[in-house]
Amino acid sequence: MAAAGGWRAGRARRRRRRRGEEEEEEDEEEGEGGAGTEALLRRLGEARDDLLSSGFWAASRGAVRAPAEPPARCVCYGLGRFGRCPAARYQLAFLLLLLDELRVPPARCALFDPAFSAREAAALRALGMRLLEENEVRRGRRCALGMRGPGRDGSAAPGQEGKHGAQGAGTLFYMVHCGKALYNNVLWSNWSPAALSKLVIIGNSFRGIEERLLSRILERDYSYIAKVLKGVEEVALPSHPRYLDTFNDTSVHWFPLDKLQQLSPEVWDFVEEPMYQDCEDLEIIRKGE
Repeated sequence: MAAAGGWRAGRARRRRRRRGEEEEEEDEEEGEGGAGTEALLRRLGEARDDLLSSGFWAASRGAVRAPAEPPARCVCYGLGRFGRCPAARYQLAFLLLLLDELRVPPARCALFDPAFSAREAAALRALGMRLLEENEVRRGRRCALGMRGPGRDGSAAPGQEGKHGAQGAGTLFYMVHCGKALYNNVLWSNWSPAALSKLVIIGNSFRGIEERLLSRILERDYSYIAKVLKGVEEVALPSHPRYLDTFNDTSVHWFPLDKLQQLSPEVWDFVEEPMYQDCEDLEIIRKGE
């Protein structure tokens, strides 16, 4: 996949360890000018080549092709500082391969993360992607390890609410390691059999969320995830030793119309907006906060 700035190999980067997380050290390439953008695009190209040469992408293609109807557009939440964070950069490189595989033009992919630097925003625009300005993601995950918590330098920063309706168009939501409330909000914003059947969500396994949470907490705080469990199909991305932290617990989810129509009418009648007032571990920042 070619882009402005090219997918050329770049020189090796210096790295340092901070509290058990790998994070890249800033140097002259961290400038916000055109040279810095080109360097970042080269490093994205390196990440793309790694995904291809490792066999991880080839092993993942079956999962991303599992939904019967490929989406026509994409919304990406919570990517984080891919200029500094290797995990975020690999996730972006995977997204670019995914768009190419599904034949979704980059111009039909919109991203939001308030943590993006000017250089990162310029790189995304050079790739032909669109940035969302409206604060519709979660309280940030930490770089590389997929941990929930406030972001630091190099990690995902506070994000949006994720209340984004697909408006009848086939839409891929790319949300690797986002918070449970964000997935819940996306479901609520598209809460009908017709709308959900148009969605594909790549993110934390819904089955894993069900297994890790007490039933009463899942049903109280994340009711839309709880209600859709019988109407969702999911396929996990393959495990690979090089990307255990980058794509751990990540699945492709889709919602077959026939399964959704088998759910009771009461499931669809309740459409109260999630507010999370009793949630002690809220992983999103809401509008106005």
